[in-house]
Amino acid sequence: MSDVLPVSMPAVPECDRARASFFGRVSARGGWVHGVLACLLMACAMSVPTQAADPAGNGPLRGSGDLGIAVERAKGSLQWLDTSKLSSLGRIEGLGDLSHASAVFSRDARYAYVFGRDGGLTKVDMLTGQVVKRIIQSGNSIGGAISQDGRWIAAANYTPGGVKIFDAETLALVADIPTGTKVVGLEDVPGNRFVFSLWDKGETWIADLSEDPGNPKITRLTGTGTQPYDALISPDGRWYVAGLYGENGIAVLDMWNPEQGMRRVLPDYGRGEEKLPVYKMPHLDSWAMVGNLAFIPGVGRHEVVIVDVGTWRQVGVIPVAGQPVFVMAQPDGRRLWVNFAFPHYDTVQIIDVPSQKIVHEMKPGKAVLHMEFTPRGEQVWLSVRDANRLEVYDTHTFRKLAELPADAPSGIFFTSRAHRIGL
Repeated sequence: MSDVLPVSMPAVPECDRARASFFGRVSARGGWVHGVLACLLMACAMSVPTQAADPAGNGPLRGSGDLGIAVERAKGSLQWLDTSKLSSLGRIEGLGDLSHASAVFSRDARYAYVFGRDGGLTKVDMLTGQVVKRIIQSGNSIGGAISQDGRWIAAANYTPGGVKIFDAETLALVADIPTGTKVVGLEDVPGNRFVFSLWDKGETWIADLSEDPGNPKITRLTGTGTQPYDALISPDGRWYVAGLYGENGIAVLDMWNPEQGMRRVLPDYGRGEEKLPVYKMPHLDSWAMVGNLAFIPGVGRHEVVIVDVGTWRQVGVIPVAGQPVFVMAQPDGRRLWVNFAFPHYDTVQIIDVPSQKIVHEMKPGKAVLHMEFTPRGEQVWLSVRDANRLEVYDTHTFRKLAELPADAPSGIFFTSRAHRIGL
């Protein structure tokens, strides 16, 4: 019998012994041959790449940076998306009323936190496509945010009003901030703070969780204006901007100097003295800010308004096809993508920022409700609600790349939002 090394157990020391046997002396019955063979087999095995297994048993390991979700508002479900492969990984169900839903992501981009209209807060695992936990935290919720350090989830509530703070890991309630009225425009800002406005009181509050998350320090600012309906935070976290439903103009808060209070600007921005029909109030959370300019949807008007952020004065307008809802800048800031309210909700226009001219128009179908760019902006994904599909376009050539079926899709959210303020 020869001393054969089992092929299933190649070992580096055996290779060393084989080399010594080869260059020194030949062992009895050719044992060195088997050692060299085992060494070669081991080398071949090491040269073939293998995919590590998830220790939790959820299949091969992968990153989460190219994943996303699209809300299927009528079904209470999500399409689970892979933006690299332009595909759907499946449907995630059981999220309740998603007729006005939004989502934020954990700092590691592993989990999505989905805020539903029924007051539901659902934690979804982006790697497994499974609901981790779901709670009903209020009667009517319209959105939320995640803290700068990723530890706290804040939910803004219509009914019964107020803001609730939850532990991002467990969804356990950490703090309850009563306001006595509807909360709108909840945004995260640096310093583990949240800022939001009160619909009926015309106030803006700052909740500071940096010292004691269970007992946030509240700063109340008056003078926001009549019926703030939505708000945004600038990408650098400095400017909090609240839009007003009950009067013209907007309110601005400098988060670098909050002691200066609310500042009323753009007194002519709004529906004007003649109340124009507004088919859908524009979303402020997707104002485009490029350099020192902000491009904002005109309320009830067929125009995009250009504002100098240094002075907060209007410096121009761009005529467009209808009443804008979202005005969104590509990640490189070169182009703006605009969708519209009824009856022009089948249209998307693209504006070149340097020339401030429309350079392309497309008609994907009725009810283009939302747009989302891939992290570096080479693609844009559109939800076309009435056509029950998602569409993907090349942002350079405007060529359609893919269509994916989806049930009445609305909001689209990619995990790249995990690393951006206010998203």
